[in-house]
Amino acid sequence: MIVTLTANTTMDQVMMIPAFVAGATLRATQTFHTIGGKPTDASYILGKHGIPSLALGFAAGAIGMRITQILQEAGATVDFVEVDGESRMAIVLATADDSLQTTITPNTLHVHAHHVEALFAQLERVLPRASCLVTGGTLPHGLTPAFYTRVVTLARAHGVAVVMDAKADNLRAGLAAGVSFIKPNREELEGLMERPLPTLEAVHHAGRELAQRYGVTAVITLGGEGALVVQAERAWHIPPIKIAVVSAVGAGDAVLAGVARVASGQMSLEDGLRFGVATATAVCLHPGTANFELDVMRAFLPQVQFLPYA
Repeated sequence: MIVTLTANTTMDQVMMIPAFVAGATLRATQTFHTIGGKPTDASYILGKHGIPSLALGFAAGAIGMRITQILQEAGATVDFVEVDGESRMAIVLATADDSLQTTITPNTLHVHAHHVEALFAQLERVLPRASCLVTGGTLPHGLTPAFYTRVVTLARAHGVAVVMDAKADNLRAGLAAGVSFIKPNREELEGLMERPLPTLEAVHHAGRELAQRYGVTAVITLGGEGALVVQAERAWHIPPIKIAVVSAVGAGDAVLAGVARVASGQMSLEDGLRFGVATATAVCLHPGTANFELDVMRAFLPQVQFLPYA
């Protein structure tokens, strides 16, 4: 079974606006409440495909209950540790022409030592039957990147492959502990490498550096440039499918779900990335986070190209 672990569970309130004007009252033309958070999004997306997963992590309050409900309705099994505070409600501002996507996110979960130990007790119970572990995202109050070091170390001790998607400090901790796959976007990769990566070739060199140093497969999402998949000795480019993007919120998490299918042994690297990119393309046609139509996704599958990158 694919297991996902989200330390900082989130709901997204997506507001579609005509344009952003500083200092003005902005009137949303559409508003959607959808699930957010990288690993929970992966569980949600997998569930919509009929693929079971177990969603672990920390949650609290009415928002945490709503996240649980949405995941269960999608077909995921949920066993969050209830903590103090409230699961986050993030505000996502997006324009209809996809020229703006800004997320405003609070930090409202409060995690204490006994909550952490309860979560690790869960992990000890489920890892023996896990096919892979998907984790990442930001951390709530009370946690440091050492949390991810411990998560990854425990999973590797059980022989479980780990897929991680996070920003620099958290991703760095996961890499040092032995993750198998990472899925950063360009901004996250630039933060990790501490340098700008303006070209596809610069991204490729960074991915190759990480692959050779850590033995990891790097799946790097690049928006309008598609994605690069980089291993120590090989790389592939996945060009974007040309569509009129409505909102890209959650598209990277669809790719993350595809990587999870690879790490779990359900799919080959090429088939898993085709699955993820086709789903991500379908997500881009929907204004809500990580939402998509299955028939639309299936129509995109034959259009995904997996090209060797020299």
